[in-house]
Amino acid sequence: MAEKLKIIPLGGLDEIGKNMTVYECGGEMIVVDCGMAFPGDDMYGIDLVIPDVTYLIKNRARVRGLFITHGHEDHVGAIPYVLKQINMPIYCTRLTAGLIKLKLEEHGLTKSTKLITVEPGETVRAGKFNVEFIHVNHSIADSVAFAIHTHMGTVVHTGDFKIDSTPIDGEVMDLARLGALGKEGVLALCADSTNVERPGFTPSEKLVGATFMRQFSGCSERILVTTFASNVHRIQQVLDAAAATGRKVAVTGRSMENMMRVSTELGYMKVPKNTLVDINKIKGLPKNKQVIVTTGSQGEEMSALYRMAFSTHRQVELGAGDKVIISASAIPGNEVTVGRVINELFRKGVNVVYDRADILHVSGHACQEELKIVHALTKPRFFIPLHGEQRMLQIHSNLAQSMGMERNHIAIGENGSVIEITGKSMKLNGTVPSGEVYVDGSGVGDVGAVVMRDRKRLAEDGMVVVIMPVSSQDGQLLSKPEIVTRGFIYVKESDEMMRELENIAYEAAANAPRKKGRDDGEMRSAVKSAVSNYLFKNTQRNPMVIPVVTKL
Repeated sequence: MAEKLKIIPLGGLDEIGKNMTVYECGGEMIVVDCGMAFPGDDMYGIDLVIPDVTYLIKNRARVRGLFITHGHEDHVGAIPYVLKQINMPIYCTRLTAGLIKLKLEEHGLTKSTKLITVEPGETVRAGKFNVEFIHVNHSIADSVAFAIHTHMGTVVHTGDFKIDSTPIDGEVMDLARLGALGKEGVLALCADSTNVERPGFTPSEKLVGATFMRQFSGCSERILVTTFASNVHRIQQVLDAAAATGRKVAVTGRSMENMMRVSTELGYMKVPKNTLVDINKIKGLPKNKQVIVTTGSQGEEMSALYRMAFSTHRQVELGAGDKVIISASAIPGNEVTVGRVINELFRKGVNVVYDRADILHVSGHACQEELKIVHALTKPRFFIPLHGEQRMLQIHSNLAQSMGMERNHIAIGENGSVIEITGKSMKLNGTVPSGEVYVDGSGVGDVGAVVMRDRKRLAEDGMVVVIMPVSSQDGQLLSKPEIVTRGFIYVKESDEMMRELENIAYEAAANAPRKKGRDDGEMRSAVKSAVSNYLFKNTQRNPMVIPVVTKL
């Protein structure tokens, strides 16, 4: 029987987020990335969404390690939840390890988890896999691609990347190594598809630094900059621009404070001398000497910028004489919340500078020409587009074909697809369990489709409770039912409808067949059906109807 290499994406296909891919060869497995996704607008009460790891739990004895490309939430956010179900060693670079450590501490998993730091250029042996770490540029420091060496051949897994020829830390992407791997022979390429719709090249991060200098120079206002907390190089450029223009910098927002602490301790951020001050002390300085770096670039309700915009921040009050620079673009789906914050800032008289006004943000993902360079250097026999919605995966497939790859050498899978590669062929061969697991507070996976359907219905149409007092002696109804509504209609405004509902419920309950000594299921069912039908017919709404029998 021919030896096979299996590549199984458990997340990251047909979506942006919750990236996770399983590699299986010679009876052993490794996992690349373990990300989360933010809930959609219809996921009421859900905090975050993580991949379904049923397949890994079932095969936990064969898993040799978890390899992380970089420290963004869509690649590390599910780690604490997955580790509670399946313990495995984690291999990653130093900054990524620092961020994962914060998560492990929060969940009490530090002692039980083996966290191993690896430098770019080094190779880790994990069972039958040799995983080589290759430095790439991205919007967070210490990002890597992997060359996964197996006896079947080498797979290049890019992770998130861009080709930046003027990176802030001076470390350009290791294209030479990708070229060398291409010469040795690459069996398959698994590549990031996030920005494949955009032609050309992604601009360098340095351009944003030039914008900060422009915005800071000669400005008499207090400056607030909001960006992704994880973008160490962006924050570094804010610090440098502040130091160059004689301003002090204060930081607010938990994730921003954590990020700065970890990145300065590990040497990824260099704070210019006498630049950083406490948020409470900066208020004593003239406005033209202040810069505040804050969270909230996505309009998140709990973030520092949101609280400032809506006057609930304890330390910072915004108004005329303040300039807010939003150095991020809205993640798809967040446009409305970001717009709400921007509008509120304008209402307060704040000077808001956002992405339509200047080069305040550049992507961390490769555009078409950069993707072509990676394809050309690695010369893979097979190709699997990762990290993207369906249109992105298809466009990436077309891009590979435009460079001479045959369509039958490209696999566009779905989450759970088993992509089988032999030395000569690649095919989709079945599926494993996959999907979304909802995290709601401390509950993981206890909110399923039925609960989500109920929440959706409650949010859209409210509920109607029908309370029926019944004799415990003979099961007869003692009086008309009481109707209680929540989120449906205000009772006092619709007395007539309530009286009609009482009559309908009473009639349905009285006529329901009852057997001696049996439960009241048939009565409840009859009442629920009659009330639901009446409400839909008269209001075109479908609230949740809950009949309650109280025995007296």
